[in-house]
Amino acid sequence: MEILRAGVATLGLSLTEQQVEQFQRYYELLIDWNQRFNLTRIVAPEAVQIRHFLDSIAVLPLLADLWSAAQETKPVSRKIDDLLQASLHAMDVGSGAGFPGIPLAILWPKLKLTLLDGTAKKIHFLQEVVAQLSLPYVQVVQGRAEEIGRVSAHRGQYDLVMARALAPLPTLVEYLLPLCRQDGLVLAYKGPAVRQELAPALSAIALLGGEVLRLVPLTVPGFDGERFILALRKISRTPPQYPRGGGKPRKQPLL
Repeated sequence: MEILRAGVATLGLSLTEQQVEQFQRYYELLIDWNQRFNLTRIVAPEAVQIRHFLDSIAVLPLLADLWSAAQETKPVSRKIDDLLQASLHAMDVGSGAGFPGIPLAILWPKLKLTLLDGTAKKIHFLQEVVAQLSLPYVQVVQGRAEEIGRVSAHRGQYDLVMARALAPLPTLVEYLLPLCRQDGLVLAYKGPAVRQELAPALSAIALLGGEVLRLVPLTVPGFDGERFILALRKISRTPPQYPRGGGKPRKQPLL
């Protein structure tokens, strides 16, 4: 985990020995389960540390800045310390093999995290990871975002809703914004295509009760490719007819 240690330091963070052991065990479980069914094409230790672990947690300086926007005089390092002491409720939608949720939960033990995925095998993997890494504030839920977003136990309940490599923006915002509470944040991890996806999604974002805060490059230590974070704030309630069921967010995205 030396690449991970160095990358975390570059982000202004640090890992305890327990956290290093948790990341190591997570990697071992990922590789073991990946031999039985496809979780990821990225399996080399160095690549996993960069493309999965560091990619997931590189958002923390930005998130700390957004969460402490009213405290502009604080240095980013202090804002990160404050964030990691906060017991926020978060959901990772379409978590898959657990990215970005589980790396964030390891680094942020007070995070109350729900991992959502619709595939039973991935749910079983996530449950195994949560158990073996002893993450008491992480729960795993099986379901589709378009359905879970209409369930009162989840709709409008989360301070932070995030997704990584899940869907084009016009579809993605219909999955994410209904789950976010008013004044909460939505973070979408995106590649270079976000530049083309954002304009068609603006009307959907407004309709669903969101506003664009920032679209910023994400600097992932050790990775030369382009990564971006789109940050939205929930400013009003999502109309009750959204998210639509029957696969409509994917088949007929709001434009």
